[in-house]
Amino acid sequence: MERTVQVRKRGTLTLPAELREKYNIKPGDTLRLVDLDGVFILTPLRPLVPDLAREIEHLRKEQGLSIEELLAALREQREQYYKEHYEQDASAV
Repeated sequence: MERTVQVRKRGTLTLPAELREKYNIKPGDTLRLVDLDGVFILTPLRPLVPDLAREIEHLRKEQGLSIEELLAALREQREQYYKEHYEQDASAV
């Protein structure tokens, strides 16, 4: 799809309603502008945390885990990570 937009006096431009609706872009949304030597790429900048939280919750339910079990497993993983990455560094000093 190709569209023409006009840059206004203060540098603003209006995205066509068709594209805003298609990509669910609402007033106040943040977009990322990438300049590739004069070729501009404009993409919606979506917050990752809500998407990740939904995915984690979906997987938790799919696996039949309680939140307590999930948090306990997270603590175990953190402890394991700490032992693997920091305790051996301390012994080398």
